[in-house]
Parts: sequence; C-alpha cells; structure tokens
Amino acid sequence: MDYPVSAKMRSLKPSAIREIFRYAADPSYISLAAGSPAPEALPVKLAQRLMAQVLEEMPMTALQYNMSEGYAPLRQALRDYLSSRHNIIKAFDDLIITSGAQHAMDLTAKVLCDEGDTVICEEPSFIGSLNTFRSYGIKLAGVPMESDGIDIIRLEEKLYANPHAKFIYVIPNFQNPTGITMSLEKRKAVYALAKKYGTLILEDNPYGDLRFAGEALPSIKSMDEDGIVFYAGTFSKILSPGIRVGYLIAPEAIMGKIIVAKQCTDVHTNMLGQSLCHRFMTQCDVDAHISSLKSIYAHKCSLMLSEMEKHFPRTVTWAKPEGGLFIWADMGMDGAEIAARLVAEKRVCIVPGSAFSTDENTNTTTARFNFSTPPDDKIITAIGLAGELLREIVREGTIHN
Repeated sequence: MDYPVSAKMRSLKPSAIREIFRYAADPSYISLAAGSPAPEALPVKLAQRLMAQVLEEMPMTALQYNMSEGYAPLRQALRDYLSSRHNIIKAFDDLIITSGAQHAMDLTAKVLCDEGDTVICEEPSFIGSLNTFRSYGIKLAGVPMESDGIDIIRLEEKLYANPHAKFIYVIPNFQNPTGITMSLEKRKAVYALAKKYGTLILEDNPYGDLRFAGEALPSIKSMDEDGIVFYAGTFSKILSPGIRVGYLIAPEAIMGKIIVAKQCTDVHTNMLGQSLCHRFMTQCDVDAHISSLKSIYAHKCSLMLSEMEKHFPRTVTWAKPEGGLFIWADMGMDGAEIAARLVAEKRVCIVPGSAFSTDENTNTTTARFNFSTPPDDKIITAIGLAGELLREIVREGTIHN
C-alpha cells in the first residue's frame, strides 16, 4: 500500500547523526559522531538514590499526570538558579519545562512561524534544530561563522534582505558543530541588530556549563530588556540525556500559546525525570558535579587534540574549543567523501560538515569530531586510523575540494 506523506515531511531527510548511530551499536566501529555525554559523566549511583527517594516519598506525584508548564518545584528551583547565577530570567519572563531542548526548538517554531516564514541561523548549525525548522516549512537563511562567532556584517545583510524574519537562531557557547564561542562584542551586536530590525532571538545553550578553558561570558538573554530573547536550556549534558528534561524561557505574553502547543504534543514532560532533576538541583552540590564534568571533558578534548597533532597531515586544520563536546576540522578536501571512506575502510565514524548546512546540497571540506563519548583508548585508535587515511589521500591526491 502507498501511504500518503505530507508535503512538509516528504522533503525532510533523516538526521545524518542518527543514521550513523546504526554503526555505533556495532563494537567493531568507533564512533566519533555522537554528541552524548561521557559514560563516566553520567551519575548512575546518584540517579539511583534520588529516584528511589522519589518513588518512596512521592510515588503518586511522580507517576501521575501533572501540569503542562512543568513540575512547579522544579520550575522554581530553575528560576532561582538561573536568576541568581546567570541573570537570565527577567520580570516579564516565564519558564516552561520541555522534553529536552529539542522540544524547545519545536515549540518556538510552532508558535512563532507559519509555512514560508524565514529563520536566520548560523552557518553551519545544529542539524536537529535545522530539521525542526524545516518540518514547519520554514526557509533557512544561513550566516557564515567566524572564529569568534557569527559574521555580524553578513547577519545585518540577511536581516535587511529578510525584513519579516521571525527569529535569529544562535548557539553562542561552544557551538554545535563548530565548537566556536561567540565573543561578548558579538553577543551585544546580535542583540542590538535584533532590536533594530524588530526580530526575536532564540538562544540555545546546551553546553554553556561545560566550559573548561577561557572566561565565562554572559548570555544574550541576560542582556534582554525588551522581551525579544527566547532561551533554551537542558539537563541532557549535565545530568542525563535519557531523561529528556529541558526548559524554555520566553516572555510571559507569549507563554500561553507555548503551553497550548505543548499540550498538543506531549501533554507534559515525564514526571520521573522532572522529579529527579528537582532533587538533583535542591539536594546535590551542582557546582561540584559540573566541575567534575569539566575535568572529564578537558582531558578528553586535550587527548584528541594531541592525537590529531600527531597523526593528521598539515593540510588539515582545526580550532581548539574552550568547552563543549566537539572539535571542528577543515580537511581541505570533500568532507562527505572522507566520512564515507573512514566508515568503509577504517570503521571510524565522523559527521561531515555538509550535514549541518542550511542548504542540504552543499559540499564542504569540514567534519565534526566528538571527543566526549568514546573512551580514551578508542580516541587514540580512531584518530590514528583517521590520520592513516588522511595521509594516504594526501599522498594519492584522490579527493579534491
């Protein structure tokens, strides 16, 4: 039987990262393609203890329906934490718990955009968000990245050319996929341009707590005095991605529509996960836990960088990230072909840069390497194998730009 598929879904391609996950299940492959936390970063014993408390002390709350806005004690704990630590929540803001940060992207697009509307975003950008925007028939206007974040001159050109753009989507901290951190000057400039052109900003900050080098920078949301910045956060990178708990901060004036949109998708975020997050925030030393995560990722990043320095040909370049989970490399040759040959010949998985482009037909010379997920010995082996292939290709001259 032929099943009818909506026009908006017919054009969508599966996530390249999710497709690569098929290889990750095979132990004969080494995946540098994921964006998952390090296994040793997941607090298993802590989660077991907190979950046992939840089911012992408040089983009906954890197992029953709850408000679409989210578990009230968790919302308050987040308000207190984000307000006192990061000056994020303003008097005109409200906060809703989402099923991961990906859900926050979906709700924002669903509420703000009609089919045919334009969203301006960094180029390249996170494939999950790009596909979410595409699923609503949104046009994507990409703005190139520079070493310190989005190109401000090109951003203004895009805003001028798209006067009715609904919002600017940015990942200022350790951007996915490039690992770039947006400078303070550019954060201020992005906010000023959004205000000048009457558009909104969707600030995605899944990696902000994972800074292991450099100085912390204020979020764009902390600069918001006009109610134009939406802010998405998550527990996926500091606690567990499997519990699917994130949050969206948005002006109270629009939150009613966001709540209705959430009611149409998941009714409410799972209560076991929300209860676990609440106890984590109120009973645990969150700062100490995050500090331990930083140490883990600082080590793993340093290890991968040192192995790349040893094994990669000089034609390959990369930047040293100050946090997050990724290293972005420019191969100087077709990234998609490199990724395909690495899988076929070396059983090593990376994500080609083309997967993160606003134009899915674009060829790039870049690729994303994940250092958080594989153990140290696998990082060493995988980078060594990748280096073998890259040196061989450079010698042969078999792949070009």
